[in-house]
Amino acid sequence: MTQLLALPFVQRALIAGVLLGALLAVLGIFVVLKRMAFLSDGIAHASLAGVAAGLLANLNPLLMALGLSAVLGALIAWLERKAKIASDAVIGLVFTSGMALGVVLLAFKQGYQPELVTFLFGNILAIQWSELYVMAAFGLAILVFLAASYKKISLMLINQDLAHVSGVNVAAYQTALYVMVALATVLGIKLLGIVLVSALLIMPVTTAKLVSKSFRQLAVYSVIFAELMVLAGLYFSVLFNLPTGATMVLAGMAFFILTFAVQKNRSVA
Repeated sequence: MTQLLALPFVQRALIAGVLLGALLAVLGIFVVLKRMAFLSDGIAHASLAGVAAGLLANLNPLLMALGLSAVLGALIAWLERKAKIASDAVIGLVFTSGMALGVVLLAFKQGYQPELVTFLFGNILAIQWSELYVMAAFGLAILVFLAASYKKISLMLINQDLAHVSGVNVAAYQTALYVMVALATVLGIKLLGIVLVSALLIMPVTTAKLVSKSFRQLAVYSVIFAELMVLAGLYFSVLFNLPTGATMVLAGMAFFILTFAVQKNRSVA
C-alpha cells in the first residue's frame, strides 16, 4: 500500500476521490430526499454534448461539460415551474436531447478519442493536476454554499409553502440546488463516468439511512460510506487491475448489503 501511495497518479486519484466522495455524499442527501436521482442521471448523460463540444473545439471537455450542466440544471428548474409538464418528463426531454446532440457532435470528430472513453466510463487514475484544481475549486465552492444554506434548502425540501412563508426564495434556492447537483454530477464523471456517476450520489445516502436516526447522523454516515466506497474501490482496482469506476460501485453495493444484513440481524435479535 505504501508503494502505491508513492505513485503520483494514485496520489491524484486519492485526493480527487476523497473530495468528490464527500461532495457527492452531501449532495446525495438532498437528491434522495427530493427524489432527484433521475435529475443527476439525466444531467450526466446530457453532459455528453459539452464533452463532445470541448473535444471538437479543442477546449477543456470538463469545463465545457460543467458550463453546459449549469445551464441545463437552471433550465430544468425553470421548466418545472413554468411548464405544465411532469418533472421526470422535463428531465427526459433534456436528457435525450443533450445525449443526441453529443452523439451528433462526435460524428464530426475523426479518429479514436481515448478521453471520451474516460468520460463515459470514468478513470480516476487518469486525472491530471489541472483537472484536480478544477474539481477542488468547484467542489469547495459547492460545499461552502451548502454549509451556508442547508437549513433553507432542507426547509424547502420538506415543505415549499412553509419555506416561502418563512422568507425563503424557493425558486432561487431550487434553481441553485439543481445547478449544484448538475455541477457535482459532472465533476464526478471523471471518477465514475457518465454511465455510473449517479451511484455515488445515491448509494452512500441509501446505506446511511439504514443506520441513521437524525439528519446530522445521515450526513456524517453518508460521507463515511462514500469515502469507504471510493477508497475500497480505488484500492482493489489498482491491486487487481480492474475498472476503477465499476469497482467503486460494486464496493458501495457490498457496503449496502453488509449494513443491511447487520441491521436485519439486530432487529431480529
